[in-house]
Parts: sequence; C-alpha cells; structure tokens
Amino acid sequence: MAAKQPADLIPNPFIKKRNLQWTLSPPHSPIPSSSSPQNAPSSPKSNTTTNNNKPSPPTTAAIESGKAHTTNPLAHFAAHLENHILPSPTPLLPIGSYASLYAGSLTSQSSHFVIHQHDHPIAGLHYDLRLQINPSSSVSWAIMYGPPGDPNSVRLNRNATETRIHSLWNHLIETASPQTGSLLIWDTGTYTVLPRRSKHAPRTDPSSQPSPEDEERSQQELLEAAFHSRKIRLQLHGSKLPETYVLNIRLTKREDAEGRAKSSRAPRSKRRRVKRADPETSSESDDVTDAADDEDEEGNTLAPKGREAGGQAVSALETELQELEDAEIRRTNAYPGASNTIGSIHQRKWYLSLDRKACGFQERLEGGKTVWQLPSTSASSASTSDTKGEKDAMQRLSFPFYVRGVEHERSVVTARTCEDVMRDEDVQGFVRRKGWLPVLN
Repeated sequence: MAAKQPADLIPNPFIKKRNLQWTLSPPHSPIPSSSSPQNAPSSPKSNTTTNNNKPSPPTTAAIESGKAHTTNPLAHFAAHLENHILPSPTPLLPIGSYASLYAGSLTSQSSHFVIHQHDHPIAGLHYDLRLQINPSSSVSWAIMYGPPGDPNSVRLNRNATETRIHSLWNHLIETASPQTGSLLIWDTGTYTVLPRRSKHAPRTDPSSQPSPEDEERSQQELLEAAFHSRKIRLQLHGSKLPETYVLNIRLTKREDAEGRAKSSRAPRSKRRRVKRADPETSSESDDVTDAADDEDEEGNTLAPKGREAGGQAVSALETELQELEDAEIRRTNAYPGASNTIGSIHQRKWYLSLDRKACGFQERLEGGKTVWQLPSTSASSASTSDTKGEKDAMQRLSFPFYVRGVEHERSVVTARTCEDVMRDEDVQGFVRRKGWLPVLN
C-alpha cells in the first residue's frame, strides 16, 4: 500500500488557520559550529545583541555566599587571585603551586588544609582552620587570636570553636563584601596526623616499626579517628608556618556534652525574621545568637521579611526554599555541597595549643623559671629572628612568632592585607567590629 501524501492527511479542526502560518527558525549562535564556515559573515545586529546580553561573571563574594555557582572553582579563583598579586613583597606560595596543591587534593588520600583570616563585621576577627575530611569537604574551627607561636607565652592556649562542614573549594577563596567582611588565605598546605600516646602508657621501643595497618590508613582516616577520640595531634606543612609546627586540639567531656545538648535544641524562630543563611560565614562566639533580633545563630545579618540584604524582593517560593535549606544545614551541620562524614557538631568548644616538644623545644630552668627554647637558639637570637620577621612579612615564620591582626597579616598567595582585598573587591560601607589586641606575651 502506497504511503499517504500530505494532501491525504486529515486537518486538525482544533488548530486555528492563522496559527498554521507561523514558522520557526533557530536562534543565532555566537559560537560557530564545526559544520559552518569559519569566515561566514554574521549580522552586526546579532553581535551587538550577544555582547549586550552576555552575562558578567559572578563575583567571588557571590560564590562564597552561595548566591552564585561556578563549575570550576579552581580555575575561577586562580585567575582572579593572579590578577591581584601585589608586586612587593613576593608571595610565599606562587599561583601555580597554589593550583597544583588543590588539584592534587581531591581524593580520599589527600590532606589539604587552609587557615583563613576572617574579619567579620559581627563575629569579629578570627582565624578559620579547615582540615580536609573527604574528597569534597573539610571540618572547620574558628580560632580567636590566630595560631599560637610563642612557646613561653602566658596565653599558650586558644579557644577553637567548631563550625559547619565546608566544601573543599572554600579553601581557594580570598574575597570581601560588606556583609561578610574580608577573607584572605593566611596559610595553606597539607597536614599530618601524628600519633598521640598517653603519659600513663608504657614506653615504646624507639626501634619498633609502626604497624602495617597504621601505614595503610590515609590522613583523612587518621584524622577521623583522632576527632572521635577528642584528641588531635597535628603537624601543618604550610608555606608560612614554621616547618616543625605541631598543634594539639582537644575536646573535654564537659564541652562535648554541652555542645551536643546545644546542637539538639530547636532554633528559636519565633523572635526572628526570615532566616537567610550565608553559607560560608562562620562565627566563633556564643553570644552572637542573642546580640539582636536581626542576627542568626552564626552572626549573619538577616534581611527583613520578603527582602534580601541588597534590597531586591524575594518571592515566597524562594523564601520557603531558603528556609528548607537552612533547616537542612542545621540538621547535617554541613553547607550545600559538603558532607559531614566525620560527625562534626556545631559550636562545640575545643582547645588548641602549641605542642612544644614536637616543635623541637626543650625545657630548661633559668632564674628559677621554666623556659622553652630550641637547642640551637637563645633568647637574643629569638628576638632577632622576630625583628627580621617584622621587616619582611612574607618570609617563612620562625619561633617565636605572633599573629598581629588585619593591619599586619598578609595573604600567602597574593601578599595582600585585608585592606587590599577590600579595595580590590570594591567594598564600600564596611564597618569593622572593634578588634582584639594581639597576644604578644
């Protein structure tokens, strides 16, 4: 049987005759296809429209806050930071090394870390230590006064507050905005989890070899085990910190119990307006939750109901989706894109201190007082090295060192201070919270 011709088709009575006159044509593509001639002329009008409609790339602050996304964070931030490197002093970590370090840290065997200097308008100045826990995420602590660097300091310990689990690409961020303040990479590199032995345990034979099971375990697995035991002994291999820099991070049973109880409480939403999460902003203080009715539990400024901080209207659907996302963040203690595989609990209070013996210091008695010194240094040489460090902030730190805050500390990647980052990101109207004095004794 012969196929029917178009004339044999029965017309659809529900289609209006005037609609049969419509025709469709594919839109003009600004990128020539492989089948089209490379030198084919294009309409000037089409080029103008394409250029005018071309979306501008998202800002680093938008990506950091979760309002914008990029498919390749490494390429985006590497290109952005490369355009803002100061000519002097020379950064300690070149962009190529910065990119290679992160590119090799996307596996279950890698151990990436970053220390961010975060000058938040509400939470205040603090330093975020983030340690990789899986190929896509990192556990985070907010540390007041920065990492300790003087073995003889009267304030050797630091409070380290556990914050949300972050996406690993947050290790790349250096940005600023009026809402979240400035964020710069104070140091970055890899970490090694060191074995920890109780002082009551029997002495081990120095010639004994570690068990094959310990040698096969990755740093992420060792970190998880130490995290669950609430006692972490950690060596940081950065570009700025001394080469033999070892920290002890511990959580007491009391702080563990209080942190778990606090995390199980339902959020007090009655006295708050619409909660708008700022996914990559952390806080290190407890009193932020009660500071004002327009602040959320992490110290992020909340927008009035139905409006964003920028003044743009927010639809009811967007508000509902944001509230659901906030509830999911509180439930999992992880920001979108990150997974809490380590069992992190928000706002638990840990204690961080310098492991003086592991750093190479020896205990001595001088004038009836205990003094910790490196075997090859004395008090005079230590003060000389500190003065040398003040003259050139981009040299590797040596003991003793002091974290001096936003006016002195520089990015290890771009050599910028927080004021440089603010200027480069064109931030206007930022109000800094009254800061702390550095610990110099």
